[in-house]
Amino acid sequence: MECAATGNSRRCSGGANRRCDGCGAVFYCSASHQISHWSVHKEECGRLKQQISCVKLLNDFPFTFSKEATYQVCEKVETRCSFLDKLGIHRAGIWICECRPLSILKKQLCSRSEYYEWRGVPLDSPVALLLHWPVTIYQAIQLAFGKQLTAETTDELCIHYLGPERELYQAAVFGELHALLPGVQVYIDFVGPAVPHDRDGETLSLCSYAHCMEANCSCKTRKSTDDSSKITLRFHSGYYHDRYQELTKEFLPDLIIAPNAGIAAYKSWLPTIELIREIEVPTIFSDYCEEACRLADNCITSVTGTPLTVPVQLNPFRQPLAVEDSALLLPC
Repeated sequence: MECAATGNSRRCSGGANRRCDGCGAVFYCSASHQISHWSVHKEECGRLKQQISCVKLLNDFPFTFSKEATYQVCEKVETRCSFLDKLGIHRAGIWICECRPLSILKKQLCSRSEYYEWRGVPLDSPVALLLHWPVTIYQAIQLAFGKQLTAETTDELCIHYLGPERELYQAAVFGELHALLPGVQVYIDFVGPAVPHDRDGETLSLCSYAHCMEANCSCKTRKSTDDSSKITLRFHSGYYHDRYQELTKEFLPDLIIAPNAGIAAYKSWLPTIELIREIEVPTIFSDYCEEACRLADNCITSVTGTPLTVPVQLNPFRQPLAVEDSALLLPC
């Protein structure tokens, strides 16, 4: 854990083991650093305390492995690696990016319980660790358009997906959008500096998705190669504001999504937010914790001069595996 006063004029005296009694979210290396940082921290201490109180809500999942994946990871009883190893999927296939550091390799549903029941997935399956990517897209669509998107309401959807990282190596899971948006042809443009240069311009078509376990379910009778509902992924290296003109030569976006964006942490977001303000395309951002979302809210509203249309809220399809070694000890 890093001392919250790091960067002040005085050097840290050691490890940050002194926790703020007020919020319980930040740590200091010494009493003197805690006292000197109070003029900064007092503005956020109460807010962080309120967010800490939400930890039970954020860790409330219906999955049988939830306690191991959240509380025990945060309390250092488990690590992401040991948890995945127990499941026999550590550094295997599509799971390879689920522990840090990243390995470089080439009816409206309202809850995860509803989603699992509809798809016939058992609650002891850790597939939720991967499927949170496509179902978060589904949630963003509902928030942006306020209705369930089907072939009856639209036959085509273009999404600009900003700042992908792990998603680049787990692209196959986006085939789940076949099930979520049947009959809709979806184009997803992945844009960000993490896209390798040798993948710039690459196109990937996903023509199938994982079917449920029921022998007689109607999902097994659907054509998996139906071009009318093809999911097309396209990869673009660089910042969105630099690539936008090129990206929109063929399609204008219907929706922009930026998961785990870190808007307040990276200055490169400022010209992108300016661009989004100008083009007036519905945009949904997410981040790892409420505080990051609040800071992003301040950043976005200061650039655009208007409040958010969609308020900060909990993602019902968030990933049920805690983030380790974050800068603050806030529920994620």
